Amino acid sequence: MDGILWARLAEQECRNKKIKGGLYMVDFGWLNIGSLVLGLIAWILPVVKLMQDNNHPHKKWAALSIMSISACSISLCFQIIYHYHLVKIEDWSALMDTMGATAFVSAVLLIVTILLNALTLIVYRERIAKKVIKSHL
Repeated sequence: MDGILWARLAEQECRNKKIKGGLYMVDFGWLNIGSLVLGLIAWILPVVKLMQDNNHPHKKWAALSIMSISACSISLCFQIIYHYHLVKIEDWSALMDTMGATAFVSAVLLIVTILLNALTLIVYRERIAKKVIKSHL
């Protein structure tokens, strides 16, 4: 009897995951993992650039800052899409449980990313200015 019950539950689960045309629905939980990875990338890129010594060329700092801000933006977009999915499937308890923490963590991600990239801008402007002054002397 248990085998029949499990077979019926598995069949129902497969039916629940199918959408029009027989395509399978995407597992939206991956959006949270992608958001976490992109958030870490948004923080790691400016930190790595700041930790490089003065001997490296400073031409790529702007590109890394743009990549960092883009990773932060995509990370926040993933969270918006995930919460839209929760609304669409009417999972109100999951929304109520996670919305406060998500809003707080999203704000921290955005603020820290902006601060790190602003610090990178300030440091590299000063380094470039020192090089220009040395070259004219």
